[in-house]
Amino acid sequence: MNKERVLSLCHQSLEAMQKHLNVLTSVATSIAAPGGPIEPKRLIEHQYALHGFAWMVTYITALRELLNWAKRLNNKGLLDDLEILILQCGYGSYLKQLRSGIAMSQDEFARPNDLGIADAAELNTPAIDELICLGDTISVRQNIAIVLSERIGTRSFGNLSLDDTHTIIRDQFSRFSDERVAPEAQAWHIADDLIPIEIIEEMSGLGVFGLTLPEEDGGLGLDKTAMCIVTEELSRGYIGVGSLSTRSEIAAELIRFNGTNEQKEKYLASIASGSILPTAVFTEPNHGSDLAHIRTRAEYIKNNYKITGNKIWITHGARSDLMTLLARTSNKDDGYGGLSMFLAEKPRGTDKEPFPAKGMSGSEIRVLGYMGMKEYEIAFDGFEVDKESLLGGEEGNGFKQLMSSFETARIQTAARAIGVAQNALELSLNYANERSQFNNSIIDFARVGGKIGWMAVETMIARQLTYFSARQRDNNQRCDIEAGMAKLLAARVAWSNADNGVQIHGGNGYAEEFVMSRVLCDARILNVFEGAAEIQAGIIARGLISRPNRP
Repeated sequence: MNKERVLSLCHQSLEAMQKHLNVLTSVATSIAAPGGPIEPKRLIEHQYALHGFAWMVTYITALRELLNWAKRLNNKGLLDDLEILILQCGYGSYLKQLRSGIAMSQDEFARPNDLGIADAAELNTPAIDELICLGDTISVRQNIAIVLSERIGTRSFGNLSLDDTHTIIRDQFSRFSDERVAPEAQAWHIADDLIPIEIIEEMSGLGVFGLTLPEEDGGLGLDKTAMCIVTEELSRGYIGVGSLSTRSEIAAELIRFNGTNEQKEKYLASIASGSILPTAVFTEPNHGSDLAHIRTRAEYIKNNYKITGNKIWITHGARSDLMTLLARTSNKDDGYGGLSMFLAEKPRGTDKEPFPAKGMSGSEIRVLGYMGMKEYEIAFDGFEVDKESLLGGEEGNGFKQLMSSFETARIQTAARAIGVAQNALELSLNYANERSQFNNSIIDFARVGGKIGWMAVETMIARQLTYFSARQRDNNQRCDIEAGMAKLLAARVAWSNADNGVQIHGGNGYAEEFVMSRVLCDARILNVFEGAAEIQAGIIARGLISRPNRP
């Protein structure tokens, strides 16, 4: 199919999807908010349908951004055969799924009928019929795999439509990942070792921990797209390395947007330089994503706060210097309004003594993947912080302050997922070209080449949706929905790519000596942390119903 025809069909299909989006939003609103305001009880009663609604709108938004990506390339004269195949295949498959069912998980499918829509008439158009017929085919997927095989070694999986600055950044961190991270990552994973401090120091020298901080605060002053690119490339080498800067990004945004002048001066430049390594201390054993009801308390006694309670899933907890710690400061408000955020300093620990501080103890949580920083549970028993540690200097703002950083955290998590997905794609492509069975490279078999072609398509779709959410954040536009969609889709793509990658590797994919086994373990956590997929879908649905004119 020629370029002009594909672009035209995609444009026509997008117009049809916009009409379908209006129908979906109207129906979802009638389900969740029949009387005007959203009724929380109905969000629970109709969870499956409303989460399906979130997935459907995520697909529509992702296809819109995939087309925008193709248009940008076309305007520069850079829309070549591979990109057209990706566009054609992405539209064909996602449109078919919008009609017949989107996989929310392995055994849960979002269908229009779940919302009481018997026939998605808006999607029954000649343009969509043609794209499904000519785009969602095994031959198109195989053709993509063939093109990628011809480019092995070039890391060319489709033009990303980056400007010169972003291209230079990508090249720099791609080299760092290939030379300093990937060769050692498997050994770190198998031994459950912390990422060597030398790697962290090198990352500090490259400015990783202050990428988006303004220059006046000691950072590089780059945009969120640069953050995505750096995170993606580092995570392609090892998700643990790509995640190292997440806590710095969260802490820096919390302080920059909410801190006192003294707190900004004390911490921002040190976080940017990597001399202070922060960790996020939010989650509790019995509350998970329900942060409104956390029970860890901060009692004000004689000009200091004493922290008492338990926290869990604290990443890089022992080797960190600063905790962004969410605790309850009010006995009267047992909801969001009773929470406060603290900048609680602590000494760095060791393997033998992870938390060498009075009033603080904890132990490592052994996990399947996502190693390199280690996970901990922490108990506070009168752990003391001074009153100057209260973020912003006022109690009761903790949850609101935390929400100010969640958009960036979810965009960055989406970028981590893309790095993992890309790694699975590259490992699979290389293996399928090297592995021979029955006198053929296994990539020549339709169900192998087809998997690889589809991995490339979905990775690009998730990437463009993530870049879009980053641009929204840079433009100071609220992007909680967009960031949530990027995280929701990218996490599923990472798991799908990793699972397909193991299948392509066969038994070798399950062996510790092959990197693919680690990638599978690392990919699985992405659907859980920074908002589990179910939580994320609920947030997206609620946001769309509350603001029906978005996205």
